[in-house]
Amino acid sequence: MAKVMTINSGSSSLKFKLYEMPEEKVIASGNCERIGLEDGIFTIKYNGEKKQTFPVFKDHAVAAQTVVDAFLELGIIKSFDDIKAIGHRIVQGGKYFSGSAMFDKDTEEKIESLIGLAPLHNAAHLTCFRAFKKVLPNCPAIATFDTAFHQTMSEEDYVFPIPYELTEKYDIRRYGAHGTSHKYLAQEAEKYLEGAKDKKLITCHIGSGASISAIRNGKCVATSMGLTPLGGIMMGTRTGDMDPSVFNYVVHVTGKSAEEVYQMFNKQSGFKGVGGSSDSRDILKGVDEGDERCILANKLFNRRIADYIGQYFVRLGGCDMIIFSAGIGENEPRTRRDVCRLIKEALGVEIDEELNYTIHGKEALISTPNSKIKVAIIPTDEEVMIARDAYTMCLKGE
Repeated sequence: MAKVMTINSGSSSLKFKLYEMPEEKVIASGNCERIGLEDGIFTIKYNGEKKQTFPVFKDHAVAAQTVVDAFLELGIIKSFDDIKAIGHRIVQGGKYFSGSAMFDKDTEEKIESLIGLAPLHNAAHLTCFRAFKKVLPNCPAIATFDTAFHQTMSEEDYVFPIPYELTEKYDIRRYGAHGTSHKYLAQEAEKYLEGAKDKKLITCHIGSGASISAIRNGKCVATSMGLTPLGGIMMGTRTGDMDPSVFNYVVHVTGKSAEEVYQMFNKQSGFKGVGGSSDSRDILKGVDEGDERCILANKLFNRRIADYIGQYFVRLGGCDMIIFSAGIGENEPRTRRDVCRLIKEALGVEIDEELNYTIHGKEALISTPNSKIKVAIIPTDEEVMIARDAYTMCLKGE
């Protein structure tokens, strides 16, 4: 048995889990929130208990020290040496990584070179890696990339129709995101597809950030997010795909800079832009109350998901299973119902709507025996995928 920690850091947060491996037992989990502000929040769960304190996290290094000190103080570990490996989630791995990588100087430099493609994420990931390296200097670490799973796409699925010298010189292409989640869902779907010779999946990671992937025999064929997480379907605050000329026109009519409009499309659009709130629960509450903008936002969201499912059905030449996952996909039966209704006539999808309404955050097959495509809810678990790679790469050979 060995203790392996996973880290998922943001610009002002640090989420963590401590596993006993290879049993995949979660020993402790928690979050450092509001890093860099005066009113930090530290939450840790262990042994069925939850403790919360309110320290000031000056930076990620202080947050990292707080986490491992809490492990020690609460008796979760006997010494820092008990932590045998760390797995860091990294959003953008560019063209360099098709799988997890040991966190050495080369990996660090490549992640740094990709900050422009994920400025909020990659910079924070590096800050967090360096913080833990300082606190646990002898602990090996790996980087697990959101983009790695999508590296199996063919050129016609990832190249954009722009002047090709831009593609070559600046590596402008579709990278996708949520790859660790999509890979997990594909692996978990295996038990539903026993005997199938050509396994075709459409995985829907639907949360505040959302992406859809077409997967064939365990490999990504296509995915909705593009160069950055702004592409694909509409999301909590992001536009998703639209006519590129909208960008230039908004710059022209508003007088805003390109950067201001880019931030608007990232942070003020999607559910928030159309319906007034980035939280799907607020949007659905507005739908129930007859709010026209919320009704429109909800219809747009469901339509975009249905459109991508239809596109990927064609791309795969059929589909064996559609999977809903992540915050909305796992917990919102109305979204699953409405999307399935939109694709029912074309794809022969039929779900048990009564069963669908009883499922929240649990795995279940919700399609009826008459459905031409199986439909399942599978809660995602990106952290366990990171822990598996950290254990395999750092410890299994010992």
